Parts: sequence; structure tokens; C-alpha cells
Amino acid sequence: MMMMQRSSPQLWRKMGLKAFLFSTCSSTPSLSPPLVNKSLPILGPELPEVWIPNSSSPPPTNNRRSPFIFNHDAHEQTAVVIDGKLMADEIRSVIADEVSRMKSAIGKVPRLAVILVGERKDSQTYVRNKIKACQEVGIMSVMTELPEDCAESEVLNAVSSFNENPAVHGILVQLPLPQHMDEEKILNVVSLEKDVDGFHPLNIGNLAMTGREPLFIPCTPKACIELLLRSNVEIMGKKAVVIGRSNIVGLPTSLLLQRHHATVSVVHAFTKNPEEITREADIVVSAAGVANLVRGNWLKPGAIVIDVGTNPVKDPDSEYGYSLTGDVCYEEAVKVASAITPVPGGVGPMTIAMLLSNTLDSAKRAYRFT
Repeated sequence: MMMMQRSSPQLWRKMGLKAFLFSTCSSTPSLSPPLVNKSLPILGPELPEVWIPNSSSPPPTNNRRSPFIFNHDAHEQTAVVIDGKLMADEIRSVIADEVSRMKSAIGKVPRLAVILVGERKDSQTYVRNKIKACQEVGIMSVMTELPEDCAESEVLNAVSSFNENPAVHGILVQLPLPQHMDEEKILNVVSLEKDVDGFHPLNIGNLAMTGREPLFIPCTPKACIELLLRSNVEIMGKKAVVIGRSNIVGLPTSLLLQRHHATVSVVHAFTKNPEEITREADIVVSAAGVANLVRGNWLKPGAIVIDVGTNPVKDPDSEYGYSLTGDVCYEEAVKVASAITPVPGGVGPMTIAMLLSNTLDSAKRAYRFT
């Protein structure tokens, strides 16, 4: 029997799970441990994603960076700066033309509904930028604002109302929501056909399965891939590391990279020796939400770096008292990488462009407009 197991790999597939109950490492079959340890949840324990910044490198000499990122000394900077704002402007121009064509042809335009709960300054800024971007390309927008202490049912009712409105083609629930609300429950109520953020479980599920197409791809992961493709970066066959595994960015980005046939590793807060794993990558996408987590010595010379992080750090010289810093220590990374996205001006503008693109696609689908 054991000879048959060794000489016939097909037998393993026929025997299914029973084959795995025996060891092929000795001449005598032995029972393996139980397949399921009932003392632990099969999906693993739920633990908070708390990052501990690596202190092995000295702190950067200057956390603040001039917006004129092309003025670095040529002897120090090896990285080409990937200009996300320029790429986003090109995409938005195409979207504006398509919206105008739709309006002329059928008298309809896309409409995005935004739900904002609470008065977080950063959320208000993000929503304001999205609504402004809609206006600039001719997409209509409508916003529902609810107080921080509102009942979850009020948010659900707002979502349901937009679901039922045929003039609304995209629904965006600005995250994060207050802690007393079930974020997953609320996002799941958003109509699949209007889930322009791409967070619906069916959209993520279809993204994960080869041969299936989601109606919408989450905006930030889509932005990361667009940045790579428009920079003529070869993804197929390359080693890619995604730092962070959130449902919003890390997970779908890793799935998209696999769709492009990269060999993908995901680094998270419980990963041992994350710098060693990251140092092997040709492409690094960091979405951990920790300022200056990724140091220059984490990077392989010539790596492509996509920095998703937008971390506020105190800056007394700034108009708002803070400035935005990425997950990647920019001053160190530009001396090692071959290309890098700046913060701000990299992933952020492209994310908004992807939101506009998804909203336009939804309206085209609703009106059967080609």
C-alpha cells in the first residue's frame, strides 16, 4: 500500500483527506494529529494589528520633505518619482469627456452618494476632496451627514434610501465609522451594483477567484496597480511584498498583484523579520499606516516602492499644524529604490480618480451606455 502511495501521486487525490492521515516518511503508517484543533478557532485568533516600528536604524535626519521632490541631489537620489497627480489628471480628463458624451447622448450623468458620520477632520477633508473631484468631471454628488452619536439604524436607512434611488449610481460610506457601529454590516447593505468602493464581500470574493470579475475593484488597490502599469513596471513573475493586510487596501492589493502573476508575500504586525522579507521584493506596497516604518535598509536596491501611507505628523510650520508622511522613510528610500511614489501626490490622487472611474462605469452599466 505504501509503495502505491509513493509511486502513484494520483492516488493521493483520489483518497482525499484519508491520505493525509498517514505518514509517508516511514514504512509503517502512523496516525497524524487531528486535522482540527477544537481548542482554537479554525480561522485563527482575532488579534489587534499593532505595529512596533523597527528601531535598528537611526531616525531620519529630516521627516519633512519639500514638495519639489525632483530637486534632490543626483548623487544621492536613485529613484524616479512616480507622479500620481499627473497620472490622475490624465484619467480625470478622459472621465470628463465620457461624462460629457453621456450627457449629450442620453441626457444623464453619473451620481455619487456620500454618507459621512461624525466630524473627524480627516474624513471631512477626504469627502470634500471627493465631492470637488466629482464636480470637476461633471459627476453629480449628494451627501448625507449624520452626527457621531447617531443610531446605526440611521446609517442603514440612508444606505437603503440610496440603494432604491435609480438616479444614484455609486454609494460611498466614509470610513472609519464610530466604534459603536458594525462597519461590516453597514458596508454589506450597500447594493452590489452601487458598491463603487469595492468593499462588498461578493466583489472581494470575485477578485480572489481566478476567472471571475468583480463589478468594482477597491479604489486604492486599483490605484496601486494603475501606478505600476502606467509606469511600465513589469509585474508578472516579480516578487512583491504588501505590508499590511487590511480588507480595504492590503488584502485586495495582494489579490490584484497575484492576478498579474506576481509572487506575493504579505507582511503584517506579527511577521518575524519583516525587513528581511521586504528586502527580497522587486515591488513593495506599504499600507501599514505607520509613519517611516519602512527604512532604506528594508529595500532591495532597485525596488519599486508604492507608499499608500498617509500619516499625520506634527509640523508647527504647516498651516494645519501637521503634515502627511508615508509609511516609507522617503529620504532613505530614494537612495535605494529605482522608483517611488511621494506622499502626498502619489497614491492619493489616483485613488480619487479610481472612485470617479468606478462611478462612471456604474452609470454606464445602469443606462446600458457604451
